Amino acid sequence: MDFLDRLNPETELSERVRKHFFINGEWREPRGRETLDLVSPITEQIILTVPGGSAADISDAVDAARRAFDQGPWPRMAPAQRGEILRKMGEAIAARIPLLSRIWTAQVGATIGFTSMFTGLIPSYYNYYADLAATFAFEDVRPTFQGHARVVREPVGVCALILPWNAPLILLSQKLAAGLLAGCTFVVKPSPETPLDALILAECAEEAGLPAGVLNIVPAGREAGDSLIRDLRIDKVSFTGSTAAGKHIGAVCAERVARCSLELGGKSAAIICEDADLETAIGTITAFAMPFSGQICFSQTRVLVPEKRRDEILGAFVAAVETIKLGDPWDETTTMGPLSMARQRDRVLGYIDAGRSEGAKLISGGSNGGFNRGYFVEPTIFADVTPDMAIAQEEIFGPVVSVLSYSSDEEAIAIANNSQFGLSGTVFSNDLARAERIARQVRTGNISINGLQIDPGVPFGGFKQSGIGREGGPEGLEVFLESKAIYFPGAAAA
Repeated sequence: MDFLDRLNPETELSERVRKHFFINGEWREPRGRETLDLVSPITEQIILTVPGGSAADISDAVDAARRAFDQGPWPRMAPAQRGEILRKMGEAIAARIPLLSRIWTAQVGATIGFTSMFTGLIPSYYNYYADLAATFAFEDVRPTFQGHARVVREPVGVCALILPWNAPLILLSQKLAAGLLAGCTFVVKPSPETPLDALILAECAEEAGLPAGVLNIVPAGREAGDSLIRDLRIDKVSFTGSTAAGKHIGAVCAERVARCSLELGGKSAAIICEDADLETAIGTITAFAMPFSGQICFSQTRVLVPEKRRDEILGAFVAAVETIKLGDPWDETTTMGPLSMARQRDRVLGYIDAGRSEGAKLISGGSNGGFNRGYFVEPTIFADVTPDMAIAQEEIFGPVVSVLSYSSDEEAIAIANNSQFGLSGTVFSNDLARAERIARQVRTGNISINGLQIDPGVPFGGFKQSGIGREGGPEGLEVFLESKAIYFPGAAAA
């Protein structure tokens, strides 16, 4: 069965989004001849070819951001003024939700229902930080031995934002909204596979009245991106992506003592207790492990089940997964589309082969679903998985779930913590005190009870090799600020 692409870039996207970069408040033609082919994961055909940034384009963008920070009005505005522009950016994004949803589906193959729902949440990040402008303590006064000090929280400076391909606009907005409120300026390098979302955001920033040079966007390959993180004019790098890439970026930043935030991989565990409501548990795990083909960093890809209910839970899990409709992501009845890229499909199929070889029992899925074209992989469940297997330890980033059994709460906690990652997790139990006791012992940055939640007002980030720093909440603002202490003689005025 073959499907068709339903996005027409020539009519749905402006020429400046298709052919230009956004630098210093202007839509500029590229300085080099590099190009990026956007390949449909649905048809395996090229949707659009766009310019790819060179090191010279990146340097121009850094220069604009540096001037805007050192000489421009943005860092010197009152937080409330910056908040007003943030709110206008959120309004401009809200007006473009249908288009942004279609672009997301076209570029990565997520179902239109999924992209419409999650794109609809993006304005909330801008609104949250616009509201925070009124309550966050950008200054405070403290008594000292010989007088008093005013502690001032200032923007960290020029920031490089390096984005992944899976959820480009959400992940950009998590960083950007907080950093804009802080007063920083930015060079954004979208993933070469998904450059369009950020360029449409540039149109929103223009519409909102963001000053020139505050936001600069240059889609580029990884070599040009490397020149960005090495540029001495960049004060901070914020990256979302794989742990391997994050280690490289962290090492480069360490060499020059640049600030660095890293949101990296995960291998999150869902702990189902004996007393859990099975419908809630299976529904939540399925909803966050499968619809985007498992390409979400906080997917619950290790499911820990009590031995006494193992067979019951496996039966319910397989039944739930078999209701997933794999197919055309443009069809609103489809609940799971293809993986985003050929290399991602091949990686996932390789892990499925590895699971079989290691002795895990494949109880659902495991193939491409019989599709002639498109990067499809069926939702896949392995049982009889042990903690030392690759499918239980390594981030697959696909619709593959490993089910492991445990005999006590302590063993479940130990299995959950037996990972190099610590990004997310869930606990399912009708005893909330028990669930919280377990949650407090799992070494992870985020854990939900009887569901899975993420909110702009709450910090998101990982322990261990899942990253450094937080996004969301006041904590997400603080990573874009530096604290300066100004000492005064004598007591502070009343």
